[in-house]
Amino acid sequence: MWISSVIPLLAATAFSQSYGNSTLGPDKDGKYEISSDGIRGLFIPYGASISNLFVKGKDGVERDIVLGFDNATFYTEDIAHNHFGGVPGRYANRIKNSSFVIDGTEYHVLPNENNNNDTLHGGPDGWDYRNFTVVSHTESSITFSIVDPDGKEGFPGEVISYITYTMSPNTWHLKMVALATTKKTPIMLSSHVYWNLDGFANPDTPTALNHTLHLPYSGQRIGVDGILIPDGTILPNQQYSVNDFWSAPKQIGANLTAPELHGNCGTNCTGYDTCYLVNRDQNGPFDWRNSGPVASLSSEWSGIKIDIYSDQEAFQIYSCIGQNGSMPIKSTQGLDGRPRVVEQYGCIVMEVEDWIDAINQPEWQREKKNIFGPDSPAYVLEADYVFSTTE
Repeated sequence: MWISSVIPLLAATAFSQSYGNSTLGPDKDGKYEISSDGIRGLFIPYGASISNLFVKGKDGVERDIVLGFDNATFYTEDIAHNHFGGVPGRYANRIKNSSFVIDGTEYHVLPNENNNNDTLHGGPDGWDYRNFTVVSHTESSITFSIVDPDGKEGFPGEVISYITYTMSPNTWHLKMVALATTKKTPIMLSSHVYWNLDGFANPDTPTALNHTLHLPYSGQRIGVDGILIPDGTILPNQQYSVNDFWSAPKQIGANLTAPELHGNCGTNCTGYDTCYLVNRDQNGPFDWRNSGPVASLSSEWSGIKIDIYSDQEAFQIYSCIGQNGSMPIKSTQGLDGRPRVVEQYGCIVMEVEDWIDAINQPEWQREKKNIFGPDSPAYVLEADYVFSTTE
């Protein structure tokens, strides 16, 4: 009762007071800007999404390195709904058979993928299809909130969530808090940002296959079936295999022609749509902010590098196999004389999250990371995206 009533009230009051003292607001395109030294981002209420992120490359040129649309109204008109920059919820990634069991009760949520055989990112009206409320906006920070009613998309119980984005020098910090106020329910959030560190301006390639990825803690991945539903297995990313990003940094396209990569992201799919585990426990107690990044991504062409620090224990990589040139890039991106579209492999999605579909894998014993109720602690996700330049 204390969690369900007092925390949201206090939080909402504090946020409202902060917002009440601010004269900031959306620009002509419906976007809210926050910034700090070396970094600025634009956000929209739809899905609590990041729409633009500007950092400078090694040549000193400011580049917009995330996918999105020029105007906030375009997001609701995107029939494909690519989840550009949003917060998928209340349960990110896929739910097998669109069902799960909590305390002996079976729940069925609305399906929306693979001929309605599973639920992806919270269902057909998941969180990143909805407008959040802006409850705080300062020059360096913005907080969005959403109230997800009991029964929405079939999920049990009300959930109240606050998504806060903050800029500090060369760093984008995100914090996601969610409170299950009435019943036990699954909660797993993430940040579904599509990255191209060249801002689509690399004259040699419009893709992100030249980006170098390092996942130093990820010697294992979750095994999936042909439609990317976890099958209960944990697989080794053997050294020098196509899924080995842990033993050394490697370009995303390094193994594109390897036969082993075909089917790696589902039936008849060549690339990555893979949940890598983050194995830090052997190092003992750790402070996620100082224990080293769980992932690093860089482009030699732009010189832009991201080090991602997170408190989460899994990391989804998607190499944009589904992009086919039908989606436009923004006016802040691209190269004159080249089609202004996102080609296949033109981007990479990196999702900080917990083990996917763990609610249907009780043997993984992750119920405290996936199931939350009025008497449990709040769900919390935090991550830092730290930017630098390479020579």
